Amino acid sequence: MTAEIGSHGEIADLDAHAQASLVQRGVVPPHALVEAAIKRIEAVDPIVNAVSHRAFDHARKAARKVDRMAPMAGVPYLLKASMEYPGFPVVSGSRTRRDAVAKRQFPFSRRLDEAGLIPCGMSTMPEFGLLGAGEALVYGPTRNPWNLDRSSGGSSAGAAVAVATGMVPFATGSDGGGSIRIPASHCGIVGFKPSRNWNLRARASSLVDDFLTSDALYGRSMRDTIWAARLLRRQPPAPIEAAPPMRIAVSLRGLDGEMPDPDIAKVIERTAELCETLGHHVDHRELPIDHAALSRAFDVLWSYGGGEVADLYGGVRGPDGEGLLEPWTLGLAARRDAMTPEDLATALEQPGLLHRRLEAFWQNYDVVLSPVTSGIAPLLGVLAPDRDFAALWRDHFRHVNYTQLQNMGGFPGLSLPLFEAAEGVPAGSMFWSRQGADNLLLALGVQLEEARPWAARRPPVIASHAKAA
Repeated sequence: MTAEIGSHGEIADLDAHAQASLVQRGVVPPHALVEAAIKRIEAVDPIVNAVSHRAFDHARKAARKVDRMAPMAGVPYLLKASMEYPGFPVVSGSRTRRDAVAKRQFPFSRRLDEAGLIPCGMSTMPEFGLLGAGEALVYGPTRNPWNLDRSSGGSSAGAAVAVATGMVPFATGSDGGGSIRIPASHCGIVGFKPSRNWNLRARASSLVDDFLTSDALYGRSMRDTIWAARLLRRQPPAPIEAAPPMRIAVSLRGLDGEMPDPDIAKVIERTAELCETLGHHVDHRELPIDHAALSRAFDVLWSYGGGEVADLYGGVRGPDGEGLLEPWTLGLAARRDAMTPEDLATALEQPGLLHRRLEAFWQNYDVVLSPVTSGIAPLLGVLAPDRDFAALWRDHFRHVNYTQLQNMGGFPGLSLPLFEAAEGVPAGSMFWSRQGADNLLLALGVQLEEARPWAARRPPVIASHAKAA
């Protein structure tokens, strides 16, 4: 190490661009970035339980062979446990896949390799990404680094925690109903869900998954988020220009028709005021959509997703002969089994109706500002997968009832860590727009980061670690 960078901890606290710069300027070799990540994981992960697999030997070997001319040479990252990477486990948060090992790779992670990024492990997630909280029975709960008694969100739970705590500057996430934005909101980092069909393919095809899900890299800074978004585009990326004055509609009503908790509403109001000070035109305007129909449509599609999992893994048994799928997954499958073909046809009709209902709205507004969730990160156990299914269904979709709309419509969404809510826990502000307006959101994110920087904030678990070290 040089006098400029005195410890592994100082490297781990940097974003990806700053870490890559150390290598490019010859301050440190690529393997120093990997060692900094390993040290932080070893120190902090026993507290938060965010890393499901440690691939330290792989990372050390890869760092010594990486092309130093690559833009992110040596920068470490974590793969979500559902992403296939040759030789890595692909558990997907499920006891049914404890012994599964990936043999293939898709263009998404191949592009990360080409950029010089080094996978050093895999993050935790709920079973097959079907729950908005990281409390899979195969791992145990992943804890929120701002309050260890609270949820980290889901499904990209461990990924968000790992980036928030500086274990790695990047981690892959996927979002089929809020699974990037919800953990980002709870853990105080940036969470970007791109438009449908923005990305290179990240996994094998699945009807429901392909329709709802987008993938991205978590980062703590907008420059990292934008670099990753551009890297992973299917088409050549257009330049991102400075944010123009925008017409922003503030919408507080969730898909259940209800308003958020007062603490969350206050965060959104403060965000709206900040946008006004930056020259944007802000109105309170509820969306001209059929909330109940869209909520029901997502219910059908999500249940079909759970049913597909049960069809594949429902027969997997443990040593005691008991099935290994979690009660939440089995409950979703039971809902699917009770549905009719007409239910599915009606659900698949809703995204087209949604776009038609919003045609006139987009003539008057550029962006919508809304909550990410109805309340702050819940206490651990509230969204545990082995709770009574009916009670969990009620509490889960009351909490995560803002983010499914963008998945149904294929719209881009961006959660930004601008303000704290109750008990010092972060609560993200979500900006979203029409399909294809990703660059507009990213430009707005840059402007808001400049106005209210968040890079220097660290969760208490890191402050405690630094003090002990």
